[in-house]
Amino acid sequence: MNIEDQPLEVQWEHLLAGVETLIGRKPGDLNGVLFLIGVQELGQGAKRFTKEQKQDLMHVGICKVLSLSSYYSLEYVDKDGWPHYKLDRALPQGDIMKQEMLLKMHVIEYFKNI
Repeated sequence: MNIEDQPLEVQWEHLLAGVETLIGRKPGDLNGVLFLIGVQELGQGAKRFTKEQKQDLMHVGICKVLSLSSYYSLEYVDKDGWPHYKLDRALPQGDIMKQEMLLKMHVIEYFKNI
């Protein structure tokens, strides 16, 4: 059976195992994966980030994965190389679990395309 035919949580665990193989450490949660995506999109490699920069990187990760469904689009990259996104359409309403599922589906899609 293809991994894409598995339930979302099985696909998610498969993705976390793959990320662990790549970086040698399993991300603790969705935020950890979004942070890694933000670092990847920033393109400046692994380095020390301030708490505020870490939050900004998670935001970049969220915007990047949701851009796959046209919720966000890249507006510009600033002089320091940070991408800035704009909201193009409203995110679907839902509780935290629905929002987390939406993000996980998009994160899985992101990793299929890199």
